[in-house]
Amino acid sequence: MKPYMGVKIAGLDLRNPVMTASGTFGYGAEFAEYVNLETIGAFVTKGLSLKPRAGNPTPRIVETPGGMLNAIGLQNVGIDAFIEKKTPFLRSIDTPVFANFFGNTIDEYAELARRLDHVPEVAGLEVNISCPNVKQGGIVFGTDPACARDVVSACRAATRKPLIVKLSPNVTDIVAMARACEDAGADALSVINTLTGMAIDLKSRRPVLANVTGGLSGPAIKPVALRMVWQVARSVRIPVIGIGGIMTATDALEFILAGATAVQVGTASFINPGAAGDIAAGIEEWLAAHGVSDVNSLIGALEA
Repeated sequence: MKPYMGVKIAGLDLRNPVMTASGTFGYGAEFAEYVNLETIGAFVTKGLSLKPRAGNPTPRIVETPGGMLNAIGLQNVGIDAFIEKKTPFLRSIDTPVFANFFGNTIDEYAELARRLDHVPEVAGLEVNISCPNVKQGGIVFGTDPACARDVVSACRAATRKPLIVKLSPNVTDIVAMARACEDAGADALSVINTLTGMAIDLKSRRPVLANVTGGLSGPAIKPVALRMVWQVARSVRIPVIGIGGIMTATDALEFILAGATAVQVGTASFINPGAAGDIAAGIEEWLAAHGVSDVNSLIGALEA
């Protein structure tokens, strides 16, 4: 008998616990020839803003030991082009789509949530709060609990769709951030976004990235991500989605044991475009081989 792989995130039923991470999977169509999108639980779009963004100057990606740094700069087509040009493809697949979005003011966040609330092809929203609040001296929404509460509350008031908040690891107390978002109406939490890092070219004595710093992802951050998922999952009542260095089914299962209801695959897709599908299949194979009838029985089952 095949093990049961379905999980529930923010009120939505996913066929399995494997999602793709925002910024690593385009708008879905880019990966359709590499992975059957109906073999994964859900996918998350590139972050969307009110207006198109060209992103940062190059170079903006560099490999590092055990991972990669990126400073793409949230390049995207903007909400209007997304609705007009990207949603037709989404109608052709039977997999939930979460639209990731961001703004520089609370009003921008709320407006995007309001616009996306009326897009039937989008099943849920993922709020990227790792952005500066230009009206409060550049403080990052995701590093101050009160600021995070305000932006999530505004988004919650603007949409009836499931609302996931993606947390930054670049904080002193991620549990405080998680609780603030839960209190403000988040239906689930994505844990974690990238860690801030940099790389230096010794010959030129200059930063490798044109932006100087970037977001570190990949296997190097997995231990940090696992710890934060474990901390957050024990502290909130809403589902947690684990992100950070998930390259194999074993990695994904570790996050599930730590308390994640689902996982997001990101950097692995740069190495193997079909990674998300492979990881979903690998989880099912592991469950069958170990006599586990329901993946949900492993959520938070870590003996610590």
